[in-house]
Amino acid sequence: MTSPHPADENFVSFGEQGAQLTYGSYLRLPQLLDAQHLESDPPAHDELLFITIHQVYELWFKQLLHELTSARDAMLRGVDGGRLWWAQHLLARAHVVERVLVQQVDVLETMTPQDFLQFRQRLAPASGFQSVQFRELEFLSGAKDPAYLRRFKGITPAEQQRLDARLAEPTLWDAFVAVLASAGLAAGSDAEISASMRTVAHDRDRYAVIWALGEALLQHDELAANWRARHVVMVERMIGSKSGTGGSSGSSYLRSRLPVQYYPLLWDLRSEL
Repeated sequence: MTSPHPADENFVSFGEQGAQLTYGSYLRLPQLLDAQHLESDPPAHDELLFITIHQVYELWFKQLLHELTSARDAMLRGVDGGRLWWAQHLLARAHVVERVLVQQVDVLETMTPQDFLQFRQRLAPASGFQSVQFRELEFLSGAKDPAYLRRFKGITPAEQQRLDARLAEPTLWDAFVAVLASAGLAAGSDAEISASMRTVAHDRDRYAVIWALGEALLQHDELAANWRARHVVMVERMIGSKSGTGGSSGSSYLRSRLPVQYYPLLWDLRSEL
């Protein structure tokens, strides 16, 4: 009698008898749990928390890029592409993840300024400003600024290529404008887009999906603003007005980013209805 083989249609690899994949091997847990290396000596207790929180942020950034890129691609197919419901679904998932990002700040705030100062000097010149994935998210969302590339320190060629690609490719806003055009609505200028969105707003029975997508983008914008606001208050609570470890002006720079809006036309629409 021969043993079952994956090619056999009745082969079952679930359970211990499969012995092909384990929880730890599937999630690469040995590598994942070996990725937290403290720089402080003697080890500062809260440095592990600091590293873990920021690694988790980067994992969520990776997931958001995955979801938002797919949502954009679904919108680029337009009304006739039949995938606008999928874009809505992925944007809704992104909203849930973004709420988690805001709530994660609470965990970081269990660290006192004194505890942070035990290892903060070891971080320089590393800085959250250097998060390539966060900048990708901003570029994808619509806040493209090539000047950031000139200010990045220690960026690798692969990271440079990723950011260059994000600058060159369509944004979520570009995709939404494509949806308007595919529905036969004028979308050649900001004035036309605003007029078309007023049409959509006053005829939601006919343009239900477009209205929902616009609201989903606005929600994405609002949650990003919530994260920026929560983050700057946390930084001020932790280090006051000190400069950032990467050489930035610290909280004053972060406060300068608070007015950023990805989709100003969608915000202005509220005043025009």
